[in-house]
Amino acid sequence: MSLVVMKFGGTSVEDPAAIGRTAAIVAGRVASGKTPVVVVSAMSKVTDQLLRAAAAASQGDRTGALAISSRLRCRHRDTAAALVKGPGAAALIAWIDEKFDSLDEVLRGLAAILELTPRISDLIVSYGERTSSRIIAAAFSERGIDSAHVDARDIVITDSTYQKAVPQDALLDKRAAEKLRPLVAEGKVPVMGGFIGSNEAGITTTLGRGGSDFTGALIGGALQADAIEIWTDVDGIMTTDPRVCPEALRVKVISFEEAAELAYFGAKVLHPATILPAVKKNIPVLVLNSRNPGNEGTRIISLAPHCKSPFKSIAVKKKLSIIDVVASRMLMTHGYLSEIFAIFDKHQCPVDMVSTSEVSVSLTVDSNDKLPAIAADLSLHADVKYEGKKALICLVGEDIRGQNGMAAQVFGAIRHINVRMISQGASEINMSFMIEEEDADEAVRALHAAFFQNPDPAIFDVEARKLAAEPAK
Repeated sequence: MSLVVMKFGGTSVEDPAAIGRTAAIVAGRVASGKTPVVVVSAMSKVTDQLLRAAAAASQGDRTGALAISSRLRCRHRDTAAALVKGPGAAALIAWIDEKFDSLDEVLRGLAAILELTPRISDLIVSYGERTSSRIIAAAFSERGIDSAHVDARDIVITDSTYQKAVPQDALLDKRAAEKLRPLVAEGKVPVMGGFIGSNEAGITTTLGRGGSDFTGALIGGALQADAIEIWTDVDGIMTTDPRVCPEALRVKVISFEEAAELAYFGAKVLHPATILPAVKKNIPVLVLNSRNPGNEGTRIISLAPHCKSPFKSIAVKKKLSIIDVVASRMLMTHGYLSEIFAIFDKHQCPVDMVSTSEVSVSLTVDSNDKLPAIAADLSLHADVKYEGKKALICLVGEDIRGQNGMAAQVFGAIRHINVRMISQGASEINMSFMIEEEDADEAVRALHAAFFQNPDPAIFDVEARKLAAEPAK
């Protein structure tokens, strides 16, 4: 038995046609002798709309909040009606109405108390995955797949850090063994929502945005799966964003470490935390395209084969700010840096890059509304200034640090662009630098032209480039 956890993102379940494609992909896995466990996101854009409904209710706009809920109810009812025609159709529609009646009650209560707590926010957004997974399980059954709907909140047990809950691995493993393994043993295909969980008291939590990928990896780890498949709307991890650089290539194979760096530094295909459970259990992760299921995608494994090209991919993280902290008499004082980082910890603001000199420390962070408060706290220790609209360019490849002249080649390729900060040495596989956000796309195109002219065919899909270059017959 080859057990595979298949996670489908929002665009893979966005409408009846997409769900039909997803069902065909899962049926294909079953037909090939594999045993799937399916994790699904909410339908595309549903989480955003639920958050808007929550925000409207918390500001006293009960009518606006309920209008959003009504539109979502209709969308889910219509999707269910298009997918399920058999005897279970009426029961499924009634179940959807019951869930949206419950959501409306929560929104009315929120409009009365006018306080949107993280706990209530998690409850409201959970309706997306709870509803999509039930509809998809029914659609699978309609198409001959012996499926079983499972409430993810019964499996993914977390702490009570609402909006970014931390899974409790031992409890999760126990629940997976109790509730998923028996279904798998019976030959059924469990279908559950990603992103959501509950604490030990049964109160709904979420794993944070991108948490559906994380759920897939957690379930894969708990079940000791043979593979974890992340199904999205692109052919896999690319050498860079093809919307910025049309010459971007698909990366056929990449290491866990390289994929994690890319995910953290802006590559949208994977959530940064996604692959950690897979790394721990050494489970390969495949990134695949539900709109092009014949494509082999990207395989993420513990140790990728050697690549003749210096880099595997270029990622970009935009909407960043640089904070400069200058204190000529304090910088080398014992404990000074710990005081600075304690301020970022206090405001729960992660730092992307750090650079130090004799008298100053420069840090890069996501631009957000906490910056004035952070700057105010830092100003108690030093002179502070910050600038927004910056972008971080991250080049990922194997053993960058060990290749002579690599930095010269990188900065030679973008010599027409002003570089504000540089980071190399902290990681053997990552070279990063900060530039103005308006220069980011041009920098990416210049770097891609410089380093991917002769890509290694063992690592990159060069055949696709050849086909694209051939004149139409």
